[in-house]
Amino acid sequence: MSVTTINISTDTLPLMERFYTIQGEGYHQGRAAYFIRLGGCDVGCVWCDVKDSWDADKHPQVAVSDIVTEAAAYPGRIAVVTGGEPLLHNLDALTRSLHKQGFHTHIETSGSSPLSGKWDWITLSPKKFKAPLPEICKAAHELKVVIFNKTDFAWAEKYAALAGKHCKLYLQPEWERSAEMTPLITEYIKDHPEWTMSLQIHKYINVP
Repeated sequence: MSVTTINISTDTLPLMERFYTIQGEGYHQGRAAYFIRLGGCDVGCVWCDVKDSWDADKHPQVAVSDIVTEAAAYPGRIAVVTGGEPLLHNLDALTRSLHKQGFHTHIETSGSSPLSGKWDWITLSPKKFKAPLPEICKAAHELKVVIFNKTDFAWAEKYAALAGKHCKLYLQPEWERSAEMTPLITEYIKDHPEWTMSLQIHKYINVP
């Protein structure tokens, strides 16, 4: 896997794709959102469904002003910055510009790199391949743990204990193993009602 270095530029970002859709997962599921997917990842989950995002050099450097101008052409005012691992890049200018256009800024991150940008909502999805930083665990508004096998429940509890007391807790079946994992998650939540199930509804209804 190609290791991506942190991009310290604030003027451009490696843009894999951008699209207007609905949020398919977690607390804001079903809401209109503009997604900004950045290239570059040094975590490398074996079950990642966007492995093309891993190498930042494969994606064009696009001016932050252009990214935000296109986002602002749509009526929704949630902007979700995702990846790859978006925190490999300095996101201060991006969130500043999005806020000026009236956006609520959301990020989806593994939490494995230092936080940059000003965020209205932080979704932490920790990965075993590179642990999240303690300060991001505390800052997260939403903890979303992907369940790939039975041992992941104990691992999820580890990070729930590190999160802030108001953090929303979600368990999400890994898509390729959802038929096997969803019943286990259902039973787990019945016994541990502080957790909520997250399903990738965008995949069920076939939208980006």
